[in-house]
Amino acid sequence: MQLTQILTSLGASVLIFSFMNTANGQIVTQNKSDDVILEMNQAFKKNDKSQLSRLLPKAKGHALEPWAAYWELRVRLDQASTAEIQEFLTTYAGTYAEDRLRNDWLLQLGRQRDWALIAQEYPRFRMNDDREVRCYALGTDAQLSKPETPAELKKLWYALRESDDGCTTVAEKLHDAKKLESLDIWRKARLAMDNNRPRTAQSALNIESAELGKQAILIHADPQKYLDKRIVAFTRKRKELSVLALIRIANTDPDKAAQLLEKKWGLMLTKEEHNWTWGVIGKQAAQKLQDNAHQYFSKVSRNQDLNDDLLAWKARAALRQGDWKAVATTLDAMEDAKNDATWIYWKARAQLSTATTDAQRTEATAALKSIAGVKGFYEQLALEELGQAISVPVKPAPLTAQEKAAAQQNAGLQRALYALSLGLRPEGNREWNYSTNLHTPGGMSERELLAAADLACSKQVWDRCINTSDRTKTQIDFDQRFPMPLKDTVLRKAKEVQLDPAYVYGLIRQESRFIMDAKSVVGASGLMQVMPATAKWTAKKIGLTNFQVNQLNEHETNVAIGTGYLKLVLDDFDGSMPLAAAAYNAGPSRSRAWRKGPVLEAAIWAENIPFTETRDYVKKVLSNTTNYAVIITGQPQSLKARLGTVGPRNAQAPEENADLP
Repeated sequence: MQLTQILTSLGASVLIFSFMNTANGQIVTQNKSDDVILEMNQAFKKNDKSQLSRLLPKAKGHALEPWAAYWELRVRLDQASTAEIQEFLTTYAGTYAEDRLRNDWLLQLGRQRDWALIAQEYPRFRMNDDREVRCYALGTDAQLSKPETPAELKKLWYALRESDDGCTTVAEKLHDAKKLESLDIWRKARLAMDNNRPRTAQSALNIESAELGKQAILIHADPQKYLDKRIVAFTRKRKELSVLALIRIANTDPDKAAQLLEKKWGLMLTKEEHNWTWGVIGKQAAQKLQDNAHQYFSKVSRNQDLNDDLLAWKARAALRQGDWKAVATTLDAMEDAKNDATWIYWKARAQLSTATTDAQRTEATAALKSIAGVKGFYEQLALEELGQAISVPVKPAPLTAQEKAAAQQNAGLQRALYALSLGLRPEGNREWNYSTNLHTPGGMSERELLAAADLACSKQVWDRCINTSDRTKTQIDFDQRFPMPLKDTVLRKAKEVQLDPAYVYGLIRQESRFIMDAKSVVGASGLMQVMPATAKWTAKKIGLTNFQVNQLNEHETNVAIGTGYLKLVLDDFDGSMPLAAAAYNAGPSRSRAWRKGPVLEAAIWAENIPFTETRDYVKKVLSNTTNYAVIITGQPQSLKARLGTVGPRNAQAPEENADLP
């Protein structure tokens, strides 16, 4: 089908004839073959320089010409002259392609150590979302002299799980200038070892010496062997290497690491080393949901010696044990706790649980009020903690014709929709996100975001609609944030298997954002992201005959399989929505293991899920579900009621469905 037909069917005729030519600002007629763009995209993926060069003239005047020109230049960027690159940046000024190429060029300049040109070009870089580029920018003479640069570098460097040239190079420069301490280097190595990244640890320690870098690899391979050779650790470097070995052991056996620390190594380490090591042991025990995790964390004598990640796990372990005083003191030490709804909520709960004065209760209530709303999981819980139910917020004033027209005439949004219509989803998403957020300081206003979301909704590009509308803070449009595509199908299939349709919609919104042909990297397909093996198993269970895996891309079949499986999972977990959501994401066997232990309020249980992705998933699915229930029923709702409690399987409950995939 030709693009004209596709866009016309979407009611997008305005996109066909009125694309802005970014080179000269003139409106041009779309008269080039889209096949050229698609061929160039494939050639770019194959790094086919000759094909890209041959096709580029044919893309002249096309709405996606900036992308075509970007692909052609990007594959030979290391050979292009500065003049040619500057010509591209001038020709496509203001587009995503311009900023994307500048991003790539800055990375290249960093690897070439061209600090003067980085200093010249970086101020023109608008996206500013690439950590390595920012690190290179910190390596320029003007930035190195600033007193705040070491702290910013550490924040960027520590956040990177893999080693990169930019942050490592600037860390080395700062270290040589005596603006970065040895402890800062060792902390990076500790983080890398804790995350099972030996090469990243080696890269960090190479700043101190190549020999230390080699030791990191040996320690990762056999930490116990290293410790056996270093029973007496007199030097600072030997002690720090011993900390790395204890961290590595804690990864697989926190109890063994604890015994080694208590019996052999504790007295040899500094207070900071001692506290950090106990923090890692506590974290690893907490992620294994061990009851002694809180006990290990209690051996940390100074919370200030831990980073925010370790403190977060210390807070989670304290929540699991019901030690509200420890929750409060731990969160007091976190740098980012004041800006995160998660920790604002739990700090307030801790204050309310331990408050002895009206002033303390007033402070906790004020904290809850500061985040209360319908935006997300903890915002909703804060609302309920204040005694209010969750309901539909007041709808913003209708968009004016002028506001809608501005969105429709936005060249970046038009390019994004065009790319998406051609199946170029990564390019379309990046163009859209850039146009709505990154191309101007502060991004779009709330009204502009609502208009952009409205445009995406009108074209049934649901993921861009939701993500864009989700970013407004004061003007909240539930119709945009919580759309209900295929409403008849979803409601009917949910009713057939006796599932809450709000739960189904809450899960779909998180799984696929209503991208009808969504496919994950592991092979899950469609609206409800069902794996082929799971689909085959479920089809047999629900009596769906003659099922073929390719039918997962058919909406009716996908929803039938997805709701059927979700119902089976929900029944297997005694109707617990949090447990079933965790099982849907991470697998039933993991969810069964995670429910063992004390009976907990489900919010505490969810916060202690070891996998970051699943922890986030469960909270978002339940938050979505509550908001969809408000829409579907027209009545105020409770997230807490849906959460309930989580604990071991009731002895009277039916036996587990052992073959549940």
